[in-house]
Amino acid sequence: MLTYLAAALPRFASPAARLLALQCALRANSRGHVHMPAGLLRGMRLHGRRELWEELAHADWLLLSGSRSSVPGVQLLDAALLDQTPGRSARRRAAHWALRPAPVRLPAAAPPTLRLVALVLAAHMSSAACQRTDMDVLAWLCGHSRHQAAELLDRLVVTGVLTAWQHDRDADEVLWQLPRTGWRSIASLPHPSAVHDQAR
Repeated sequence: MLTYLAAALPRFASPAARLLALQCALRANSRGHVHMPAGLLRGMRLHGRRELWEELAHADWLLLSGSRSSVPGVQLLDAALLDQTPGRSARRRAAHWALRPAPVRLPAAAPPTLRLVALVLAAHMSSAACQRTDMDVLAWLCGHSRHQAAELLDRLVVTGVLTAWQHDRDADEVLWQLPRTGWRSIASLPHPSAVHDQAR
């Protein structure tokens, strides 16, 4: 789903709008209708952010109802989302995981920019102690430049979310490591494939 959203949304879409779009895409019913409870939006620190809905509507990705409430009625416009695999129950589990993408653990007050890059890193996790992914892929999935992605990885290190990271310039890959309490149990976690896989 992260791959699908990176392709479907404009490059200038904000991190907060991308996180909102991810939850909409994973929670939509078979007709593309989405109900986002106010409590869920409060937990995401996006409640009352009407401008994010309007940003996605301006990108022709969803249609808003006429209501001016902070939790509008929403109809997704992309037909690719109406015939998704895996099924709805698996997508709901992925939506819940995406709110707290273990084993990458962020402070509750982390801004959307950090939450999005942490989610992308978590979606690429394996059982290895040192993780890796392509630098261009990381930047593209987050809607950032390579320089912005590097700055955000630095901030994750400063906040203690990552132990360290580096750019393997020969392979053009980002390598990162979580604190030991974060990665020791990775092998026992279900892989969040529904979030990472492209919508069909």
